Amino acid sequence: MEELKFRNANLEDLSKIVEIYNSTIPSRMVTADTENISVESRIQWFHEHNSETRPLWVIEDQHNNVLGWVSFSSFYGRPAYNGTVELSIYMDENSRGKGYGKKVLQYCIDNAGKFGVKTLLGFIFLHNEPSLKLFRYFGFEDWGVFPDVAVLDGVERTLVILGKRIG
Repeated sequence: MEELKFRNANLEDLSKIVEIYNSTIPSRMVTADTENISVESRIQWFHEHNSETRPLWVIEDQHNNVLGWVSFSSFYGRPAYNGTVELSIYMDENSRGKGYGKKVLQYCIDNAGKFGVKTLLGFIFLHNEPSLKLFRYFGFEDWGVFPDVAVLDGVERTLVILGKRIG
């Protein structure tokens, strides 16, 4: 498998980031959004990331094709939680199921300490078995279960919070 490149996202990447995110909505497995979001609606979210503490990386192949993105987002917005982040990984439709997730998650684990992160969290629907399997492969444990908290197309869905201490 080819090497992946991670670079800090810039504002020009936001349309591709939103396109990839929106491509996951129809599966009803990855996000609680039920309709496409706009680039404009994600500008504030984009600016909540920074290269010092809350990276938003674009994942590229050796030919600079965007394969996906990954972000560290603040958990709960209080200073005492600064060492904890929610990890989000989104791959382009053509890049899913090819083993890139393991490389991306390993990169996040290996580099989290550089951003003052000691705890990684993943918020994953219980029916999203591929993502649960990926996180558990790296030793993430179930830290919280929220039964039937989301309704997607009339079906109640359970959210699992997985956590891993890395520092």
